Amino acid sequence: MKRSFAATVWREGNWYVSQCLELDIASQGESEQEALANLKEALELHFEPPHATRMPEVRMIEVEVGAA
Repeated sequence: MKRSFAATVWREGNWYVSQCLELDIASQGESEQEALANLKEALELHFEPPHATRMPEVRMIEVEVGAA
């Protein structure tokens, strides 16, 4: 199944950064085309099912919220 995503590309120093607008996924490359190709690969990896070699361990963490 194929799905289209909107992406932006901009230059930061010597690199081009590409970012998917629907998901919090970004990549970079030495050209706009390379940045978009790398973003495409990152999106494809994002949607691959996980292949855990062992069961993940669930841990709880405490975080202070609302403290000044």
